[in-house]
Amino acid sequence: MRSEGAQKIIPTGGRSSRTGGAPATKTFIALAVVFFVVGAYGGLNDVFVENLAQYNPFVDNGEWWRIFTPILLHASITHILFNMWALWVLGPQIERGVGTWPFVSLFMASAGVGGAFVFYLGDPLAVAVGASGAIFGLFGVWLSWAMHRRQTAHGRAMLRQIGVLLLINAAIPFLVPSIAWQAHLGGLIAGFVIGEIWSRLPGSNIEAWRTFTGVAVAVLAVLSVMI
Repeated sequence: MRSEGAQKIIPTGGRSSRTGGAPATKTFIALAVVFFVVGAYGGLNDVFVENLAQYNPFVDNGEWWRIFTPILLHASITHILFNMWALWVLGPQIERGVGTWPFVSLFMASAGVGGAFVFYLGDPLAVAVGASGAIFGLFGVWLSWAMHRRQTAHGRAMLRQIGVLLLINAAIPFLVPSIAWQAHLGGLIAGFVIGEIWSRLPGSNIEAWRTFTGVAVAVLAVLSVMI
């Protein structure tokens, strides 16, 4: 199926059997779990935080990649369970609908924009970890898609579902105080904007254009913290 409009970005069923699994979603989950287990039980948590967490003074000194690498780290078992659950609920359907590389670009772009929001709006000396910004980017794409279908029963049902998921994930910062709400906001905005752009792309070479869109947003996030 060629996807040319917002209504066809995310499949409503029947496509997963033709596309198989969702390798990028599974890879992101596996990496997060491995880093959590090795960090918590292998004595490397401090090393991971020192080298991968977002610490704004380091970002300000040129370590721009720190707006992306926090997706590998989580502060607690509650933190990683909520995030990986949300990623497993949303990730496979979006990845199968838009393609693996567009999904990767969306995930990383949302992480980057979330990191940029933390850089400008968060506590300058806080240490930020977690994949929440990237996951809220998935919420953003799903919200964009559902908004385009809001006149249909299916679209209204999806709006209700995404509303519940957003409320649950918005509650996480109250359960895990170290999580930055700024990353959630930035990721959500990035995902929604990318979804809106995707819905307007031409039908030819669509996956390449989707990937380019995500990469372009990620680059803008990097440039924003390097200025």
